[in-house]
Formats: sequence, structure tokens, C-alpha cells
Amino acid sequence: MSASVTAPAPFDPTAFLPDDLLARIRERAPIHDRENTFPQQDLDELRDAGYLRILVPTERGGAGLSLTQAAILQQRLAGAAPATALAINMHLVWTGVAKVFSDRGVPGMEFVQDGAAAGEVFAFGISEGGNDLVLFGSDTEAVPQADGSYAFTGLKIFTSLAPVWTRLGLHGLDTTSPDAPKLVFAFIGRTDAVVTGDDWDTLGMRGTQSRTTRLNGAVAPADRIVRRIDPGPTPDPIIFGIFSVFEILLASVYTGIAQRALELAVETAQKRRSKKTGKSYAQDPDIRWRIAEMGLAVDALPPQIAALARDVDELVDHGTRWFPQLAGLKHRATVMAKQVADEAMLVAGGSSYFSAHELSRIYRDVLAGAFHPSDPESAHSTVASALLGPIED
Repeated sequence: MSASVTAPAPFDPTAFLPDDLLARIRERAPIHDRENTFPQQDLDELRDAGYLRILVPTERGGAGLSLTQAAILQQRLAGAAPATALAINMHLVWTGVAKVFSDRGVPGMEFVQDGAAAGEVFAFGISEGGNDLVLFGSDTEAVPQADGSYAFTGLKIFTSLAPVWTRLGLHGLDTTSPDAPKLVFAFIGRTDAVVTGDDWDTLGMRGTQSRTTRLNGAVAPADRIVRRIDPGPTPDPIIFGIFSVFEILLASVYTGIAQRALELAVETAQKRRSKKTGKSYAQDPDIRWRIAEMGLAVDALPPQIAALARDVDELVDHGTRWFPQLAGLKHRATVMAKQVADEAMLVAGGSSYFSAHELSRIYRDVLAGAFHPSDPESAHSTVASALLGPIED
């Protein structure tokens, strides 16, 4: 007789994001949006639940989840509080990059895993005003020091988790070393050389508190210098790790928001009644068509997210196809979320135009999707180059 094989237990998202925790987070979301405050209590409860270490391997004190599983959880969290999910995304990006490194046998980011297991909060300090090179270049100066450390001077924008981060992952350009120019990826702590602005007063995603960060010679120790690479596109693990995890988890957040918008539209259609017909709006052919359109759009994204996340988890080599696939995924998710939010507002009617309505906040929150890398121009350029080749000189 052959030995029986026990199938692994199915992944249970409620084990990491229980319904009661999500209910509390959802209840607080409109308060943080209205008052333009950071959801500190959300962070505290998520940290206590072990959420900040879901991508950390079990042998280093984490839950050992896959990127595929984290993507499912982020969809679930985004449905409760978009801004909280987007803020936490930036921490998960760095723990996800550390996982990409460790899964591929690349050393150098174990301190991120250990830090996350110990309760550290990692923020994402890559975006710079006017720098459309994003990962491939930087306007921040990275000046090498005699002891192997680097001093960073520059301005980072959209620094989510600004009030609470303990470690900031960032990049800068070294133009002075003998082998310059080199892009330097590193991590710094909070010191007097790091100034966080109080300038986050936006249309939506207000709870992320993604404030501007000014670096005045902020030093990353030698053992926190993760990578020194040539500027420009490269398959280096730091570029692939950031790009893949960022785009997949970002697509997950906006897909989760769209799922919630659809859910609200369905609830509203079932509750509203037409004075003209006396029937529920769920019986109105136009409303049914509109909700069906929303469902068709929303249903397309989770399988795409799962497929690409699984390929990252399983070390599939798509070569140069990785970048158009990832950029396309993010673009489709954010465009879809905006379209679904538009449709949900029309289904809900005039009540959704009031600030107190959840759809009003969702409608504003999804607008942020266009500003994350890869933006629509970059995504289209990447895909066009993959299909047609580069533009001739």
C-alpha cells in the first residue's frame, strides 16, 4: 500500500485578518479621512495580529506566507480601509523584497526580516518629484563615507507611514566613487538629518499620511547598504524585487477597493425602490447591466494577480516579459478600480455624493491609483517597447 499524502490546509485569510478586526478598521476609516489623521490604532492592531510579519519566514519569526497569500490579504484589508491597506503595502513591499532575496539565495536583507519580526515599520522612500526614472535613477545624492556608510541628501515624496516608520528604505545616486555613477539602495533610521513635512492634505487616501521627507545627510550604516548598481534598467534582484512586489500588492489594494465598491452597489440596488415601478432597483434592467459590467471588470483581476504572484513565489523566469506584465497588471487594476467606483456612484444615486457615504471616499481614494508607478504613460511605453521594440533614434 502506498502512503497517503495529506493535502495542505487551504489558506484561511480570516486567520490573519479576522472579521471583527476588519470591522473595527472599517469603522475608523471615515474618521481618519475626515480628520486627515494617520490610523495609528489600525497599525497597532495589525502589528499585534502579526500582520507586519506575514511575509517573514517562520524561521525568522514570521508567518511564512507567500506573496500570493499576502495579495489576497491586501485585497481583504483594502475593502475595509483603502488608506490603511495602501500604507501597510509600503511596509510589505520591503518585507516582500527581502523574501525575493532569500528565496533566490541572495543575502543582504535579513535585517529587514528580523526587524519586521521585532515590530519595526519599514517605509518606502523611492519617489522623487519630477523623477520619471523612478527605480532607474535618483536626484538624491548618495555620498560615500570612509567607514563604508553613505550620507543621503535629497527630497523624497509620497512617503507613506510618515508619522510612524522606524526604517526608511531609499535610493540615491553616487557620483563621486571611482566606479560612479552607481545607484545605492539602503536603509536609514530616524535622526535629526531626516525632516518629515506636514504637507499631506489630499483629495483621497488621506490616512496614508504620505508626507514629504527631506534628507540632510542622513546616514545609512555600511551594513544597511543593500545594493550598488548601475543606473538604468537591469535585472538586478533589487529592481526585480521592488518592481514585482510593489506592482502586485498595489494591484491587490485597488482590486480590493473595487470589490468593496461592487459590494456596496449591490447592497444599494437591493435596498432602493423605484417610485415609478414599485420594484427594487435590482430589477431595473439598466442597473442590472451596470452592476454586471462592474462584476465582469472586478472578476478579471484576482486571477491575474494570483498568477503573477505565484510566478514570483515559484521563481518563474519571464525574462524581459516581467516588466510589461507587472506594469500592465498595475495599470489594469487601477483603471478598473476607478471605472467600478464611477459605476457604483451612479448605481447608489445622489446619496453617494455626500461625504458621509462610503462610496464618496472610495471614489476619491481610487484616483490615487494613477500616480503610483507605473503611471499610465510609463505602462504604455513599457508594453509598446515589448511589442514593437524601442523607439528608433
